[in-house]
Amino acid sequence: MKRSSTLFLKAVILLIAVIELASMIWEPQTEGRNVNADLVSIYFRDPFLAYAYAASIPFFVALYQAFKLLGYIEQNKVFSQNSVRALRNIKNCAITLSGLIVLGILFIRLFNTGDDPAGFTALSIFTIFVSIVIATAAAIFQKLLQNAVDIKSENDLTV
Repeated sequence: MKRSSTLFLKAVILLIAVIELASMIWEPQTEGRNVNADLVSIYFRDPFLAYAYAASIPFFVALYQAFKLLGYIEQNKVFSQNSVRALRNIKNCAITLSGLIVLGILFIRLFNTGDDPAGFTALSIFTIFVSIVIATAAAIFQKLLQNAVDIKSENDLTV
């Protein structure tokens, strides 16, 4: 793969991370009940916000692993255990994120009595679907790459 392609993909990953981090910092200040609150009271008034920040950790870890995987591709080390490990970590992060989103849906459904949670639930179900698709793709690529690494190591031993 050309260096320009991996550089472009790395830039896209960084852009996604920066936009997500900025929206996580900016959005609570513009939400309905937090519009006139100061920064400290926003986070103490809404425990779900702390949960959302904690649940975003697997997302950022998966982005970091994808960034590392592109680095391995750039160095022509795609057929290595490090690449397989990065794909396994991406798969695990996607599965973990799906589970954490399900817990978030349950929290909103059980403890939020004032608002209608239908929109949040719909967006969450869509995000769970995307996470499951990413986990499935990462698992398939992990298995294919593991087979290729095994074949490569057998050929290295034969020669």
